[in-house]
Amino acid sequence: MPKQLVAVKPRKAAILDYTERSVKANEVKIRLTNASPKHGSELAAFRGESPHQIDYYNEEWRLFLPREEGQDSEFGNWNLGNQWVGIIEETGSSVTDYAIGDRVCGYGGIRETHNIVAVDNFYLFPMPEDMSWKSAVCLDPAIFALGGIRDGHVRVGDRVAVFGLGAIGQIAVQMAKLAGASYVAAVDPIEHRREVALRNGACDIFNPLSQDVGYELKKATEKMGVDVVIETSANELAMNQVLRGLSYGGTVAYVGWARPFRGGMNWGNEAHFNNAHIVFSRSCSEPNPDHPRWSFRRIEETCWKLLSDGLINCEDVIYPVVHFNESATAYEKYVDRHPEKSIKLGIEF
Repeated sequence: MPKQLVAVKPRKAAILDYTERSVKANEVKIRLTNASPKHGSELAAFRGESPHQIDYYNEEWRLFLPREEGQDSEFGNWNLGNQWVGIIEETGSSVTDYAIGDRVCGYGGIRETHNIVAVDNFYLFPMPEDMSWKSAVCLDPAIFALGGIRDGHVRVGDRVAVFGLGAIGQIAVQMAKLAGASYVAAVDPIEHRREVALRNGACDIFNPLSQDVGYELKKATEKMGVDVVIETSANELAMNQVLRGLSYGGTVAYVGWARPFRGGMNWGNEAHFNNAHIVFSRSCSEPNPDHPRWSFRRIEETCWKLLSDGLINCEDVIYPVVHFNESATAYEKYVDRHPEKSIKLGIEF
């Protein structure tokens, strides 16, 4: 039987069998060649820490509200994974836009095969022949990186700092350069991540564990500070350095999905004196801040174009890469328990 990577209980992954079904008329069957999990919101659910597991987000009220009695969310088993690349090996009778042998990218769990709707499905992306699978599975982090760049209003000549160098932060560094930033600093406590950002265009790299990053940013900008900070770390301790290094009246695009803060922030120092603007950036929240000109779909299309054209380098962002047979152990190690040993985990079949 085919196999898939499954979350079986909080902080425990396993490779389990699943039953394949027949391909429907409007579907294609895809055999995966590569895949990648999501290191943010999916990880929170894997750890049993997601707010969605206790409450639910009510779209009408735009509030998290308690689930009704008897409807509490259970952990359950679910197929871990975010994006994949594969080859179409069977098509339904109604499918006309895809053919057997096509290489495509889509959303879904890490498993050997997927049956995917292939009629009027924007989220089944045909891949150019020369497109790297590593670029394809970085579409999701690229979407949120671009949202931060746009919500931060990065413009030609701006000085920018990116805090947190997971996949979103790594791509935000490159996008800030593409947007015309004259100076981009990359901040992370993990040396390997800083080195990757430096290779991909960062002008300076800083270690918040050994440096006063806010002061260093002021020194690097003739005491002015950076115009924009893209904050992807979601660490409350980082915000003090963010606000120290930000220019007077500058903007913080807060992209990271934070957990409840337990102290460490000081809103009485630079935050109080320097008139910082903080915008919470989530690309998939609609309407987009620039509605109706921009939407989540337009952000997705733009990112796919940047990635498929090779304007964003993701070869070092996908790290490490392991075989599917090792994916359960690797997920627990590199995504959950030792994220400092990875950037974005890659899976090959």
